[in-house]
Amino acid sequence: MTLMNADPHPTLRRTLIPIYNSKGDVDAFLAYPYLHNRTGDWIGWVTPKRDVYSVLGYYVGYLTDEPRILRKRVTSTLKPRLKPPAPPKRVAPPATVPLAPMMREITYSIVDVLLDEPERLHTLDRGEFREDLD
Repeated sequence: MTLMNADPHPTLRRTLIPIYNSKGDVDAFLAYPYLHNRTGDWIGWVTPKRDVYSVLGYYVGYLTDEPRILRKRVTSTLKPRLKPPAPPKRVAPPATVPLAPMMREITYSIVDVLLDEPERLHTLDRGEFREDLD
């Protein structure tokens, strides 16, 4: 028996890891190395050292084990802009996700990017640092 719509490469399907904010809500998904928003659009990527960058190549923060995206409030430690990878295909986020794990409290010197500064992770067609078309 042959299935018409069977995935020819089931082992190549990437696992989506939910990325939580400090309130316990899922605000992003990681299909390593790409980050996607709740609708499946590409919003950034993660380096092997767990640094998080926007779709335009700007440093956003770092990925914790919980997993959350945090950054230091002090902006003097920003990293240089990197060349973004080729945009991935849109993903289909799952209908349900596991509840958030217990997360440690963060100090005032740390910012939860998805909760306090979600505009840092935007799609390619948005964002204040986007190139003008003129």
